[in-house]
Amino acid sequence: MTAEQVEKYIREDLGMTPRHDCHALAMAITDISLDMDHDECELMYLLLENRPIDAIHTHSYGFHTANGRGIIERIKNYYYEYESAS
Repeated sequence: MTAEQVEKYIREDLGMTPRHDCHALAMAITDISLDMDHDECELMYLLLENRPIDAIHTHSYGFHTANGRGIIERIKNYYYEYESAS
């Protein structure tokens, strides 16, 4: 995933202006995707839209499961590492 893809998604699909470092976000999503062997786009949707990922049980009755919260926290940790390195 590239920073341009993340920025385009935020601007065009969500209709918002990115407030965070899209490069660090793309790198964090890619790393989690590789760690988990899961689709990058679905992980981005989970983080940015709170869209459930049924295959990895991120939500139950509309709320985050422990797994969903853990994935989001891992993405955030990677993001902050990359953001501080820039």
